[in-house]
Amino acid sequence: MAVTDDLLDRAAAAVEDGELVVYPTETVYGLGADALGADAVERVFDAKRRDHAKPVSMAVPSVDAVAEVTRLTDHERAFCEAFLPGPVTVVVERGPDVPDVLTGGRDRVGVRVPDHDIALAFLERTWPVTATSANVSGRESARTVDALDREIREAASVVIDAGETAGGRGSTVVDVEGGTVHRRGPGADAVESWLADG
Repeated sequence: MAVTDDLLDRAAAAVEDGELVVYPTETVYGLGADALGADAVERVFDAKRRDHAKPVSMAVPSVDAVAEVTRLTDHERAFCEAFLPGPVTVVVERGPDVPDVLTGGRDRVGVRVPDHDIALAFLERTWPVTATSANVSGRESARTVDALDREIREAASVVIDAGETAGGRGSTVVDVEGGTVHRRGPGADAVESWLADG
């Protein structure tokens, strides 16, 4: 699938207008919205029919961008530089602009840098963007645009179709300061080794 600069520009503009966008990642398609806009994040929860007690992560284009929207410790930054971009979500202290609705009122937020060229090209245009699978909660994640739930397709203003994604398990979720892997996914063994050595 050819993804044009014009399509990526339209997707970024939609996010900046508070709308929803479907975008590819290295695992499955994600549902993106302005992660710092409470109303936009609410639209993500509504489209997914997601319980507000379950936080949503955010995606950014680089480790430097992670540091801009969170309060990274030196230890966390070293971890990010070792594992990002990649299918790893790092749980860190949120910055002052991150809304309660994204984190379920918690003081920590999950952040990831996808290892996918089109996702990064999209995120370089606008960030942070919500990082949650583009499906109704409880249903299967979509690896192709054709597999998207009708409700998600109707809720999204722009769909970036990059063909079939690689699929696999969701990202490894890790709290570096706590030394805890909350969810094992790709690269979990390497993450645990780094934590043990750190």
